[in-house]
Amino acid sequence: MSAELLAQLIRDNQPCVVLTGAGVSTESGIPDFRSADGIWARYDPMEYATIGAFRRDPVKVWDFYARRLGVLQAARPNAAHLALARLEEGGWVEAVVTQNVDRLHELAGSRDVVEVHGSLRTASCLECGHVESFERVVELLPTPRCERCGAVLKPDVVMFGELLPGAAIERAFALARDAGLMLVVGSSLEVHPVASLPEETLAAGGKLAIVNRGETPWDRRATLVVDGSAGDVLARVESAV
Repeated sequence: MSAELLAQLIRDNQPCVVLTGAGVSTESGIPDFRSADGIWARYDPMEYATIGAFRRDPVKVWDFYARRLGVLQAARPNAAHLALARLEEGGWVEAVVTQNVDRLHELAGSRDVVEVHGSLRTASCLECGHVESFERVVELLPTPRCERCGAVLKPDVVMFGELLPGAAIERAFALARDAGLMLVVGSSLEVHPVASLPEETLAAGGKLAIVNRGETPWDRRATLVVDGSAGDVLARVESAV
């Protein structure tokens, strides 16, 4: 029943903008960050995920990212990614704003993806600006170095202490303001400023729907909240629109 209600919300409240978080990729075998058994339960983010940590000891930071790249190399888009791509193709989803850096929306076929936290698609040299692809970075592990100047490459994700990419965050807020429906999938809505995107939609008269395992701070203001598997729910929504 929840899938049918969500499908109706999507039909009746266009355009629909989707905001995804780590929970949309856990079904692809990629661990989340903030749960009891998530990444930050095993790694101190202040030691591995800040720009200061990278500048102090890039080899140590790459030991952390090398483990993530190994998982990402084997990961494939799941039913949620595929359903969102097909909903976009059918004209039901305008764009996907994602907090994820795993490239899985792109691999699933989504065309308009706004990556507000960067992406592991590339790594860049902070010294000379040279950029390497994901595939080449994997070949250069365990410590990828710039083939032009020899400096250690930095993964093109937003680390703690760095600014979010301006163009991406501006577009995310513009999409949210214009959305008839903001559909949040797999996000606890705790990381700002992205967590305030629902406010932009609601303040402009749009509606909010949430598909997530567990509560979020926005549940009470949502028209519909579905606590369940993103892949299962979105596959049924795709069939119902």
